[in-house]
Amino acid sequence: MKNVLSFDFGASSGRAILGNYDGFALHLKEICRFENEPIIVDGTLYWDIDVLFGVVKKVLKNIGNKMKIDSIGIDTWGVDFGLLDKDGRLLDHPVHYRDQRTEGLLEEVEKLIPKEKLYELTGNQIIFFNTIYQLAYLKKYKEDELKNARSLLLMPDLFNYLLTGEQYSEMTIASTTQLFDPYKKEWHGDIIKILGLPIEIFNAVVDPGKVIGTISEGLAKELGIPQIPVVATTSHDTASAVVSVPASEKDFLFVSCGTWSLIGTELEEPIINAKSASYNITNESGINGTTRFLKNVTGLWMLEETKKQLEKEGRVYSYDEITELAERSQPFSCYVNTDHPDFQLPGNMPAKIKDYAKMTYQRVPETDGEIFRVIYESLALKYRDVFEEIMACTGKRYSQVHIVGGGSQAGILCQMVANASEIEVVAGPVEATVIGNSIVQLLSQNTIANLAEARKVVRRSFETKTYYSVQHEKWDVAFRHFKDILREDVKGEV
Repeated sequence: MKNVLSFDFGASSGRAILGNYDGFALHLKEICRFENEPIIVDGTLYWDIDVLFGVVKKVLKNIGNKMKIDSIGIDTWGVDFGLLDKDGRLLDHPVHYRDQRTEGLLEEVEKLIPKEKLYELTGNQIIFFNTIYQLAYLKKYKEDELKNARSLLLMPDLFNYLLTGEQYSEMTIASTTQLFDPYKKEWHGDIIKILGLPIEIFNAVVDPGKVIGTISEGLAKELGIPQIPVVATTSHDTASAVVSVPASEKDFLFVSCGTWSLIGTELEEPIINAKSASYNITNESGINGTTRFLKNVTGLWMLEETKKQLEKEGRVYSYDEITELAERSQPFSCYVNTDHPDFQLPGNMPAKIKDYAKMTYQRVPETDGEIFRVIYESLALKYRDVFEEIMACTGKRYSQVHIVGGGSQAGILCQMVANASEIEVVAGPVEATVIGNSIVQLLSQNTIANLAEARKVVRRSFETKTYYSVQHEKWDVAFRHFKDILREDVKGEV
């Protein structure tokens, strides 16, 4: 019998969940859920690290002496970080990846390293908010802050430091930065040097599953709890989600679906070539030195922002009501490129969708149900587009895709994905990230033998639902129209 405590910090919410493994199945008990609301200070968007770590401390204080906890693991979103000074104190709150400070920094970095070369060296998808561009901003505009830094800690490493006092960089989270060597599994010194960044702030890289220490003596005394071991789990939330994929076959597609959709497959080695570069597919590290060959596309963000806007206008819908409205609305009337820049920042999402429809000379969705339908159909078609890119790069065909995470509960989306791609969709588990986090902790304790056995544990512990393709011919026609929209978008004509 093992008890492992997992903290999963998502981009909009988080949870603390106790995993109990009885030697056969993993059982989850929710301790708490909480909002992860950013704060704006002097025009900059920050993560409220004090509030977030306060949640960790409160959970530990409440349960740390009520039961034996064998270990703790923390996972978060990627790319964001905190900088510590010579005394081990944060120089500032970590900045939110959606902050606009990285605007124009892609072009600045390209003057030093062409994008093609940067992709060749890192295998990372070029995205404006990657760590490399955030550090390029500091180098250009806040060099004093960078000079005063003695340590860079990505978000899960920062939480681990606050718990233990130990400073390490866990591999899966380090691989999201575009400053990481995907072959050697270490910091890419050449890139760091070219950008003029201080190499000494980058900490030693450790494999997922390493016990980095215990809760510090001072913190344990403050909370009145034992010094519980802290595991550097697969601390990038997508890496944890992939661990939990209940696949029995070696080759599989996955979609980790939440605010973002991470679409990919698990490989033994990276794929970094002209084709993968043209598709902007990333290579990030996974458990056991594997590669998560994936693309980061917009997920349920557009739906969340739409729901939020409609609530401001006095129209409050449950997700069941959203599904019902979407299903009753006219199909295939309008498509949007879910990754268009207009959709990436907070704001009035229904208005943005209507503006996009006008710009692309499509029928403008008018009702709330039509807006919801446009989002779901466009997501399903975007997924198919990425599936085809991955298959073109790997040379493999896949008969099944596993949709894990919160989005696996959206039956309408799962069915649309099955229809659009003529593929079998296995939906679940919902708490994929927490499950993967827990599994890695159990692997670190040799409680579960290996990854194959771990995925057997997931299959017998959690329910899944399978969706089969219907009406594929109609979706084929829709996909051709959707691709036309994407082509115009890429050419800058939208």
